[in-house]
Amino acid sequence: MRKSDKKIDNQLRESLTQVCDAALKDIEGFQWLTHQANYSDFPNSLKIICVFDTKEQMNDYLNSSQNAYLLDLISKELNTMRIKIKSVAKVVSYDSEESCLAEHNGNWSRRFGT
Repeated sequence: MRKSDKKIDNQLRESLTQVCDAALKDIEGFQWLTHQANYSDFPNSLKIICVFDTKEQMNDYLNSSQNAYLLDLISKELNTMRIKIKSVAKVVSYDSEESCLAEHNGNWSRRFGT
C-alpha cells in the first residue's frame, strides 16, 4: 500500500469509526462495520459492510423506517472526506455475526475472502 493510500485508509477508518459509534447507540443489534478497498481503483472499489448481531435484527433494521440512517451517516462522512460516491447504497452491504458463525464458523477473513 502506498503512503497516500495508507493516509486515505486511516482517514476512512477514523470517519467510519464515528459512524459506528453513532450506530451502536441508535440501532438495536448493530455491532460493527468495516471497509475494503482496492486503492488503485478508489473510490470505485470501496465496500462498507455493516454487521448486526442476528439476521433478525438486521432484517428488522432494513425493514424499518430507520433503514436509511446508516446510509445517511456514511454519506455525510464520505462527503466530509470529499469522497465522491454516486450511490452510497451500492457500496454498503449488511451482514450478521449469526450468519458468519453459521456459514464460516465465525471466520470473518474467510467470509470476506481476505
